Amino acid sequence: MDAFFASVEQRDFPELRGKPVAVGGSSERGVVAAASYEARKYGVRSAMASRTAKKKCPALVFVKPRFEVYKQVSAQIRSIFAEYTPLIEPLSLDEAYLDVTENLRGMKSATMIAEEIRKKVKEKTRLTASAGVSYNKFLAKLASDHRKPDGLFIIKPEEGEAFVASLPVERFHGVGRVTAEKMHQLGIQTGWDLRQKTELFLTGHFGKAGAHYFKIARAQDDRPVEPDRVRKSVGSENTFEKDLDTLAEMQAGLKPLIEDVWKWCEQTQVYGRTVTIKIKMNNFQTITRSRSTALTLKAKSFFETQVFELLEENFPLPMPVRLVGVSISNLEDDNLYEGKQLTLNF
Repeated sequence: MDAFFASVEQRDFPELRGKPVAVGGSSERGVVAAASYEARKYGVRSAMASRTAKKKCPALVFVKPRFEVYKQVSAQIRSIFAEYTPLIEPLSLDEAYLDVTENLRGMKSATMIAEEIRKKVKEKTRLTASAGVSYNKFLAKLASDHRKPDGLFIIKPEEGEAFVASLPVERFHGVGRVTAEKMHQLGIQTGWDLRQKTELFLTGHFGKAGAHYFKIARAQDDRPVEPDRVRKSVGSENTFEKDLDTLAEMQAGLKPLIEDVWKWCEQTQVYGRTVTIKIKMNNFQTITRSRSTALTLKAKSFFETQVFELLEENFPLPMPVRLVGVSISNLEDDNLYEGKQLTLNF
């Protein structure tokens, strides 16, 4: 979807149309969750500090996010996908991979399917979507970004390697700013440069990810579309208007985040064994600390105790705190065990 959150706001509130819009908090500590294309012309991007966004675009209009609305629209879009294939792998509320090799309509052309889906999305939601069509996930993702907004781009099998070779590495999905800078330092500017490096060289500098970079430089990606991809963790975090100094302030700041995470666990009946806290100080230094338990955490009080003990173990901190977060991982679906005989080992 094109500038999804911001586009929903502009659709629902006509006075925002044509204006630079940022979804997120407008305070000094706020962060942009999404930016309209009018705002992007000024360099405003998601995850940018609101203060920075205001400097780049003084006329920027901030609106509070309405996640329940975005989820409803996302469900509408997902239902359209399901008319064509059950093989849908959501990446977020506004993006998904679809495998249409064998599709429910018996259509021979993935491009025709993409066009139909884009048309139906626009008719049903009054929003625009961009699509990428190719023979693997990596290339389809690149293609979907190539003609935004409201675009469609196809990368054919014979075009894959040349297309990748021409792109700067920072355009590759999965290559973030820090990794791109490291690649630049190694003389890797484009996909062609990346392809000149051996797998041994890349794993030596980038670890396990190096093997992935070696493949994508050759337009290779054998990952299947995974409709039942298991979620690895769930978390919540908050940036505060005023820095937190005391242990009591941080505990109070963590309580609603614990509530958020636990609400998700209870709704999904998925619980975990590993608790992680994240602390970002006012100099932007970030620390994370984790601990795992032998048994799955199925009581909120036990979960809260683990969080607070982790916090106390790292207190006092060298400076005031601007952000705290908490997450739970090593997840297990409680529903998997209903009505089943479990094996006990002694």
